[in-house]
Amino acid sequence: MAACGGSAGTSGSPSPTPTPSPSAIDVTTYHYDNLRTGENLNETTLITANVNQSKFGKLGELMVDGKVDAQPLYLSNISITAAGTKNVLYVATEHGSVYAFDADNVSRTAAKPLWQISTQLSGEVASDDRGCGQVTPEIGITSTPVIDRTRGAIYVVSVSKDAGGNYFHRIHALDLTSGKELFGGPTTITATVSGNGAGSSGGIVTFDAREYNERPGLLELNGTIYTTWGSHCDAGAYTSWMIAYSADTLKQTSVLNLVPNGSDGGIWMSGAAPAADAAGNIYFIIGNGTFDTALNTSGFPSQGDCGNCYVKISPTTPPTLLDYFTPLNTVAQSNSDEDLGSGGPLLLPDLTDASGKMRHLAVGSGKDGIIYVLDRDNMGKFSATQNNIYQQISGQLGGGEYAKPSYFNGTVYYGAVGDSVKAFPIASGKLAAPSSKTAIQFPYPGATPSISANGTNNGILWAVENGSPAVLHAYDATNLATELYNSNQATGARDQFNGNKFITAMIANGKVFVGTPNSVAVFGLL
Repeated sequence: MAACGGSAGTSGSPSPTPTPSPSAIDVTTYHYDNLRTGENLNETTLITANVNQSKFGKLGELMVDGKVDAQPLYLSNISITAAGTKNVLYVATEHGSVYAFDADNVSRTAAKPLWQISTQLSGEVASDDRGCGQVTPEIGITSTPVIDRTRGAIYVVSVSKDAGGNYFHRIHALDLTSGKELFGGPTTITATVSGNGAGSSGGIVTFDAREYNERPGLLELNGTIYTTWGSHCDAGAYTSWMIAYSADTLKQTSVLNLVPNGSDGGIWMSGAAPAADAAGNIYFIIGNGTFDTALNTSGFPSQGDCGNCYVKISPTTPPTLLDYFTPLNTVAQSNSDEDLGSGGPLLLPDLTDASGKMRHLAVGSGKDGIIYVLDRDNMGKFSATQNNIYQQISGQLGGGEYAKPSYFNGTVYYGAVGDSVKAFPIASGKLAAPSSKTAIQFPYPGATPSISANGTNNGILWAVENGSPAVLHAYDATNLATELYNSNQATGARDQFNGNKFITAMIANGKVFVGTPNSVAVFGLL
């Protein structure tokens, strides 16, 4: 899988078939790369000098048929049948649709898609919300898809319901140029493992489509698409699944359940995607659920139940739990619904500590508001008396984390609930106290920062403030006290748009794309 976190060039003319701006920029996965840094280092158009209310604002909205909870994706210079070569924005909705738009043709609300398809089979509709407000009023595609340009496909997981009340999750591979199904798809997602956990029968735990929603984004790694599953509304009998499929055939390649003999352990991460390191190891954070405090001789849960864990999974078939961390009070956290897995993962680039040792670090936080910095080579496992981890920071986040941290130029950025976005510089391989913060505090669910820059220059931190209207903020990444722009500044509500709970801004080729309840709002130079 290739992803570039980048953008370059300027927007084209809003004619029906504009010539696309020169671009070699692809955004093929959640938060730009498999480390989930959230940084785009190839942005040459948007700079600190021109992102202001006089030069920058909302160009228009690309209208769609449902909520856009998934991060939009972007490919440059794609040949579209009967339309020519385009820079293309791919958008998935909770109505179960996928759209391809000309990213250089944004004319208020009049732009038409290059193609649009429904992922539902004949006689089906998007799933209802079953009386739960977590994802409402319908559930179609919640997770951010992933694009494989070499295979010519965008991979999407959707849920639907038939007239008999049966629910179906399916993985689709759609042709990038037309939206047509590829590789004999779609494939209906089913799975079983041995165990006596929630919903089991006769020593077998079965994936029940009614109980689950694919909220985390997809991960593609070495020709395999990885899906991870939270329950629908944190209710019912559910456990903790990672299910993998071949990118070439859509055939299931492996199944791993991390709470096979317990209950709960949904993988939420507020829509963030699993991360992967250069060796192909996979990292994600599990929500509240059974954790076996009785450990085996290797320090792993004796019954295989690792609820409320930050896990490291092998890329092998079958996958195995290689290492993990869970807090010393993990049982109390799970009993009080204080998930570690309410936030998403961040893997840091290699860093050198004070002794000159190279460190491979992971960062994550949950509802307890503690920043856990883990050594990926020794994550710390479980101790009832102390957290044996690389670094723990308490008291710096003003609320729980329902988003994910991001990284740029030696700094980690956090936007916890009810708190400012804060910049934590890295010194001698450890996070130091915040060097700057935003003047405003972000309401639930906080903010997942995205950063655009040209290398290390002109770093801009983008954050969406949830509300009605929502607000897109842009800050100087070197000093968050300097706000460059926000979408409430212009007169006449010129730049305003509607909010969407867990959305994160995506920057590509001189534009900023933000999902709304019925569109993607597009910002750029006016």
